[in-house]
Amino acid sequence: MFGWTLDEQASFEVLDAYVEAGGNFIDTADVYGRRGDGGSGSSERIIGRWIAARGNREQLVIATKVGMFSEHPGLSADNIRAAAEASLERLGIAQIDLYYAHQDDPDTPLEETVSAFDELLREQRIRHAAASNYSAARLREALAIAEREGLSPYVALQPHYNLVERDEYEGELESVCEQHGLACLPYFGLARGFLTGKYRQGGEAVDSPRAGSVLDKYANPRGFAALDVLRDVAAEHGAPMAAVALAWLLAKPTVLAPIASATSTAQLAESMRAIEMTLTVEEVRRLDEAGA
Repeated sequence: MFGWTLDEQASFEVLDAYVEAGGNFIDTADVYGRRGDGGSGSSERIIGRWIAARGNREQLVIATKVGMFSEHPGLSADNIRAAAEASLERLGIAQIDLYYAHQDDPDTPLEETVSAFDELLREQRIRHAAASNYSAARLREALAIAEREGLSPYVALQPHYNLVERDEYEGELESVCEQHGLACLPYFGLARGFLTGKYRQGGEAVDSPRAGSVLDKYANPRGFAALDVLRDVAAEHGAPMAAVALAWLLAKPTVLAPIASATSTAQLAESMRAIEMTLTVEEVRRLDEAGA
């Protein structure tokens, strides 16, 4: 949301509240941000200025991505290096903690991509490399190349995964993560806000730039059935629906941490309740069945 629906002041407020609540992991990308300040890249610039203003770099884990920005498209070696240097400059830091291939690039050999990340790691420009939006076959191949060539492997995967988006991750991708010890950090953990409960069947229109796409994708019997069970479990815990949706992800063995955005400190507080929750086996089963 930083640099898109939130300006710099509002972004600072959310980031301050997040750190005060105990958060330390911030996920961004070179392509994020469409509101002034140079358009894409403004999310990194805002985060960079916030880090500089607060002097808290050593307390944070910063993740960003390469491959989808029109100025630095694809995963060639030259592009990965140029994009990393540009991200480091916008963020105002010396090292990226977790650097993702934002999406697979079938036009570039995997050997070239994996080698490029390895070079950045050896130069200490990044601490770890990771993948996002890879198929199971391509992720497995990238890991095999790293092992064969003695290169640093991807250590994490960021897939599209939540209670109502299951097919892409559950199955082969999940198995690859389990077999190779990759941490799963799902994006759209709240299904673009659908799992917060603000979208109701026959209810009032939601003021959100994502509302149209959210309704097109999830406003169906299956989606609303999942919300019904999510609402019931939330009521049993006296917790927000958003927290339960994220707690469901945290209950999955391969998931290290779900990623969720917030447009206000109030939304942030609701999501952060997830770390205080432990769902029962029965609650996880009920949610599994509802979102299947």
